[in-house]
Amino acid sequence: MGFEQHCAPDGDSNQRLTCGFLRALIARATKTGSCKMLTAMANANADLMIQTHKYSITELASFIDLTPWHRFGFSAANAAILEAIEGFSIVHIVDLSSTHCMQIPTLIDAIANRPEGPPFIKLTVAGATADIPPMLDHSYEELGSKLVNFARSRNVVLEFRVVPSSSADGFSSLIEQLRVQQIVFADGGEGEALVINCHMMLHNTSEETLNVIINMPNNDMSPNPYSSMPSSSSSSTSSASHRTMFLKALRSLDPTIVVLVDEDADFTSSDLVCRLRSAFNFLWIPYDAVEAFLRQGKQRQWYEADICWKIENVISQEGVQRVERLEPKCRWVQRMRNANFRSVSFSEDAVSEVKGMLDEHAAGWGLKREEEDLVLTWKGHNVVFATLWVPA
Repeated sequence: MGFEQHCAPDGDSNQRLTCGFLRALIARATKTGSCKMLTAMANANADLMIQTHKYSITELASFIDLTPWHRFGFSAANAAILEAIEGFSIVHIVDLSSTHCMQIPTLIDAIANRPEGPPFIKLTVAGATADIPPMLDHSYEELGSKLVNFARSRNVVLEFRVVPSSSADGFSSLIEQLRVQQIVFADGGEGEALVINCHMMLHNTSEETLNVIINMPNNDMSPNPYSSMPSSSSSSTSSASHRTMFLKALRSLDPTIVVLVDEDADFTSSDLVCRLRSAFNFLWIPYDAVEAFLRQGKQRQWYEADICWKIENVISQEGVQRVERLEPKCRWVQRMRNANFRSVSFSEDAVSEVKGMLDEHAAGWGLKREEEDLVLTWKGHNVVFATLWVPA
C-alpha cells in the first residue's frame, strides 16, 4: 500500500497534519529500525524528504504577512520598545529572531517618527549557523546592507553587526561580545538603551542541566561569558541549563527591556509519546489556520514544509539535533523571575496596535490578556505569547 493511501498530503487540514506526523515517524523508524513496517514504507517511497524553501527577503516578508503568527509578536514588541527607548539618543537592539530581522523595518518606521527625532541605532544579530526554517537565501551581510539603506531612507542612522553565535551554546559568544561592548561604551559616559528582542529563538537552546563553571580565575585569558562579572580568583561549579545561564547573563547586562515572544506549547519531554501528543495538540493550529485563507500554491507548500520540518525535528530527532524544544509561557515566566527579572504590562497603545493588526487577518484569530502578558489565540486556543521584562 502506497504512502499516499495512508494519508493525503493534499487533502484537508486533518489529513495534511496526519501526513506530517506519519512522515516524522517514518523518518524516526529509518534511523532506529524500530518499526519494520514504517521502515519498509520509507524504502518504498523516495519522496518523503521534506523540501524546505530558502526565501528571498521579499518572499519572507510577504510570507510573514500571511498570518499573525509572527506579526503578533512584532506589533506587541515594537510598541513596547518604542516606549522603553523614549529619551535615549543611542539605542542598542539585540535581535534574536527566527525571522531574520523581518521585524526591524516596521520598528525603524516607528522610530523615524519619534517626536524628539530618531536615535542612533546599533543593531546586533546572532549569525546562527543552524538551518532552521524559515531559512533565508541571503547572507547576513547582504541583509544588513539592505537594512542600513532602508534606515537611511527614513533618516535613521543604523549600524549593523553580526556576531557568530548560535543557540547550540546558549549564545555565549554573543553574551561575551555584548559585555565587551558595554564596558567600552561605559567609558564614554553616555547613556545607551539596551533592548533584547527574543522572537521564537530561545526555545532552540538546550534545556538540559549542565555542570558549568560560574567564576573563573582573574588570570584566565578566556573568562566565562556567563559569569556575572570577574570578582575573585576562585572558581565554582554549578548545575544550570543553557537557558538559565543565558537569562542570568542577560540580567548581568542590566538591559533597558527584554521582550520574549514564543509559541505556547511544551515539546521538552524526553518521552516520545508525550512529545508526539503535545506536538499533535499544538501543530493542528497552523494547518487549520492556513486552510481558512490559503489554497493550493507555492506559499502553502513552503508554509507546510516548514511545519513538517518542525514535526520531524520533534519526533525523529534526539540530543543536540532536536532543537524544537518549546516551553509554555508559565515556565518561561518562572525562568525570567528566577533570573531576577520582573514583568511589566503592555500599554493600551500596544494592545491597540495588536488589535489593529489582527483586524487585517481572517476571523478566528484573537487576543487575550493574561496578567501583564498578551496571548495570540486561534479559535480560543493559545498560540503565541508576548511578555515584557525589566531588571528586578
